[in-house]
Amino acid sequence: MKKVALIPARYDATRFNGKLMADLGGKPVIRRTYDATAATGLFDEVIVVTDSEIIFKEIISHQGKAVMSKKEHESGSDRIAEAAEFMDVDIIVNVQGDTPFIKKEPLEKLLQQFMDPSVAVASLMQLLKDEKEINDPNFVKVAVDQNMNALFFSRSVIPFPRNKEFPITYYEHIGVYAFLKKTLVDFTRWPVGTLESIEKIECLRYLEHGVPLRMVVTDYMGIEIDTPGDLEKANKLL
Repeated sequence: MKKVALIPARYDATRFNGKLMADLGGKPVIRRTYDATAATGLFDEVIVVTDSEIIFKEIISHQGKAVMSKKEHESGSDRIAEAAEFMDVDIIVNVQGDTPFIKKEPLEKLLQQFMDPSVAVASLMQLLKDEKEINDPNFVKVAVDQNMNALFFSRSVIPFPRNKEFPITYYEHIGVYAFLKKTLVDFTRWPVGTLESIEKIECLRYLEHGVPLRMVVTDYMGIEIDTPGDLEKANKLL
C-alpha cells in the first residue's frame, strides 16, 4: 500500500500567529517537523500543504516537497484532503505542522492499525498526569472504549472525577491522524457538526457521523507548539 505523510501548514494561528516559522534551535518549527517525519523512512512521500508562500519557499529551498492549497479551509484535514483527492495513495498520515518532535515508533503503530479492516481512521494519544495540564482547555482530552476506539474528545476534563474511589487515567489527544484516502475525502464533504463547532476539535466530525477513531497510546511526544510558552519549552527540550 502506498503511504504518504501530508503536513498541513497554515501561517495564521489564533493563539500564536506565524508559529510554524518561529525559530526552534536554528530551524523554523515547520522544517523541524518535516525533517523529523521524512527521517522515519515510513512514507513514499512527505509533503507540506500550505496557504503561505513563506512556508512553501522555506520547504522547497531545503529540498523538501510542498504544495500550495487553493482554498480557505476550516481544518488541517480539509487542507490536506484538497491535495490528496487526486493522489494515487492508500493511506494518508496527517502530521500537524507544530509537532517538531514526531518520532518513527508512534507513526509506525498508527500505520499498523490498518491491518484491521474495520479501521478507517486512527490517531495518537498520550498519558496526561500533570493536574494543571488536565484542567487546561488547550490540552484536548480523549476517553476510549475497551477496543481503544474514541468515545469523545473534549477540552473539558473527561472523565470527570465524580467518584474518587476509582483510579482515573487521562489521555491527551495528539493531533496526528492516519486515514484511508476515501475516509479523508468523505470528511471534507460532511458539514461541520455541532459538537465540532462548540469544542473546536475537528475529529469530533468523525464521531458525529458514526465513524470510529482507533486510538493508539504513545510515549511522550514532546511539545506541540501552540503558544509562545510552548516554543520556549521546546527550545529547552531540544
